[in-house]
Order: sequence, then C-alpha cells, then structure tokens
Amino acid sequence: MTTRPVGVFDSGIGGLSVLRALRSELPHQRFVYLADSGHAPYGERDATHVIARSRAITRYLREIHDIQTLVVACNTATAAAIHLLRAEHPDLPIVGLEPALKPAALASRTHRVGVLATRGTLQSTKFQTLHQSLANQADFVLRACDGLADAIEHQDLPRIQALASEHVAALGRCGSAAGEIDTVVLGCTHYPLILPTLRDLLGPQVTLQESGVPVARQTRRMLPQAAETGEHPPLWYTTGDADELQAAVRRWLQAQARVETLKL
Repeated sequence: MTTRPVGVFDSGIGGLSVLRALRSELPHQRFVYLADSGHAPYGERDATHVIARSRAITRYLREIHDIQTLVVACNTATAAAIHLLRAEHPDLPIVGLEPALKPAALASRTHRVGVLATRGTLQSTKFQTLHQSLANQADFVLRACDGLADAIEHQDLPRIQALASEHVAALGRCGSAAGEIDTVVLGCTHYPLILPTLRDLLGPQVTLQESGVPVARQTRRMLPQAAETGEHPPLWYTTGDADELQAAVRRWLQAQARVETLKL
C-alpha cells in the first residue's frame, strides 16, 4: 500500500528550509509542498488573513491529497492558526514551528539573544507568551524584519543584502564579549535560506538557531506511518508564480521541480 503523504505549507518558499530538514530525516517519505505565494507575505498581514489561508490550505491538502500529517512550515501561520487547525482536525497530527528561544537562551554565554522574525510572529500572543516565560533566562533583543521575507521570496539579491544588513545592524553589538549578542534566533523559515549572508553580517562568534531540524524530528515522532523504501520527489504547488517556486527549488535545494499553480 502506498504510504500517504505529509503535507507541508508556507506563505511561500520559506518552508523549503523545513522541507530540506524533513527530507533528510525522512528520506523515503512522500511530501506535498504548497507555497501560498499568491497570498504572501503572511508576516505582514493580519491574523484573520493568515487563519483563513491556513484553513483553506489544510482542507485542500486533506481532501485532495489525503495527507497523514501536516507540517505548518511557517512561524506566522503557526502562531496565528495552529490551535484552530488542531481543534478543527483532531484526527490529523499537526506539527508547527516555534522560534528557538529556549535553546538560544540555554546556548548563550552572554545571556543576550537576538531574534529576527516577522512582525506578525513577534506580535502574536503565542510568541509573547513564550518570550515572557523566558524573560529571566536571557535578554532578548527583538527585531521585526519588515520586507526581508518578501525579498527572499522574490530572490531579489540586492534587496536581500540591503535589508539583512539593516536588520542585523539594528540588533546592536554582536560577539562573545559581555553585553554583546552571541546567539541569534531565525524566527522565520525564509531566513535560513540566506544563512551565508547572515553569517557574514553577524560574524563567526555568533551562533544561529533555526527550527528545521527540531521540526523534522518531531514530525518523525508523530508520523502515523513512515515510509521505509523508495525515493519520492515531492509534489509541488503554488498559488503564485510557478516559475518563481521552480527557481527557488533550484537555488535553495539544488533540485528540479514540476510546479502546478492552484486557484485556492
């Protein structure tokens, strides 16, 4: 019997960083990836918009692809909608993202941690609750990186460089000395796609924390039926420009993709 696929969705190409980790952890698993690029960016839209999109995509992935597990590969969608999706689909294992504040606080020697995330994530109740619960463990410097996810989405390299430089500079002094930020949380799945750029800007003494690997491990633990043989290229869908997703898969995953455009 064919193993049912795992559904993965993001507001656009950011979830490719999570899918990369998922395929490493579950190399024989079938995946369906949906980039909601026609309705992006989530991080700069209100919660009502993000919830509506998350519900529509979940219904589509269940009804058309009969997914066995859903990975919400978007920090903003997780923060805004995952509690509703779990209530509405109690029989479906759903894995979401959480900015890696806890491991960052544990890893930081200077007890000063930078957080790069979308405005939607930072303003969410879910994030604020997490932040407040860790307030006595580290000093968190929060930065809403307006425009950066969109620049990555459209692979606009000059704009990526300019915005990344602006947002990293806004964090303040980074390094290993007392009072400096020595750990930075990447609180949006788009940001790991530009790791070399961020490493160059932050310097070699700063540790970067992302969510892809922990999410992949949690997905393996929750997966009702994991495939054990064969290789299965993901099915690729977008509500935006198919050529953009194909180009992103080539650039960020070094793979080819046949992308179907959806009206959803």
